[in-house]
Amino acid sequence: MKASLHIETALRNAKTFLKKSFCTQPFKVADVTEDSSQNSLQLMVRSSSPGVLDGDDHDWKIEVAEGCSLELHTQSYQRIFQMEGGAKQQVEVRLKKGSSFTYLPHPTVPHAASKFLTRNRIYLSGNCTLLWSEIITCGRKLTGEVFQFSSYHSITEIFLNDKLVVKENLLMKPLMTNYLSIGHLEGYSHHASLLFINEKVNSIELRKMLLYLKDVADIEYGVSALPINGLMVRMLGNKGEQLFDCINGLTAIITTHQSLITDSIKPISYVA
Repeated sequence: MKASLHIETALRNAKTFLKKSFCTQPFKVADVTEDSSQNSLQLMVRSSSPGVLDGDDHDWKIEVAEGCSLELHTQSYQRIFQMEGGAKQQVEVRLKKGSSFTYLPHPTVPHAASKFLTRNRIYLSGNCTLLWSEIITCGRKLTGEVFQFSSYHSITEIFLNDKLVVKENLLMKPLMTNYLSIGHLEGYSHHASLLFINEKVNSIELRKMLLYLKDVADIEYGVSALPINGLMVRMLGNKGEQLFDCINGLTAIITTHQSLITDSIKPISYVA
């Protein structure tokens, strides 16, 4: 099934509102904003489909206007069902100057014999803030379906002023590789990542604050600097809900310590 989703925001009286929303089945968009006094707009993407089906082709376009703040939520875990041909998804996000976008989806659960390709392109203008995460599980673990999917391929490209500055290319083919072995997931079954970009944040101080993960049991993690001013956090674990909670905990730390963002901090510039 071909399905489209288009979201466009605008600013009115210093508050973000939904200027345009267009979607086809099975998608719907709901406004779940809890505090209308804040600038941020919170939307949830809902789907009447049980998950991603064979032959699905999803096309998302999200435009965040200058000075706007958008948080996009998902309804539940994303299930990718058994397939013969495969399914794909394209997501294009455009952030205008001074805008903010947060996307922290629930974990993805690829079923046995599923094949999925997702390509994300994110275009940033000056002084934008981006929080973007992804959690991949091994499949339906409780039913014994561990790494039985055919292929999961996720490509995320981030552009700053139309120049490619970050590229994440995750390809998993469990039928060809044992991901539980040494050199891969090291015995863990779930993988999570969180990208945070802001030109003015003090990345060094923020990195120290994110090290609270050392006290979280049964995970491994790493925090790395990006080529531009920002951080990437990677985590390995065995429970999707635990990693999802960790992602939300990291996001809370980032968003509540706005004092780290100051014009006195010289941002790291990208060198081609």
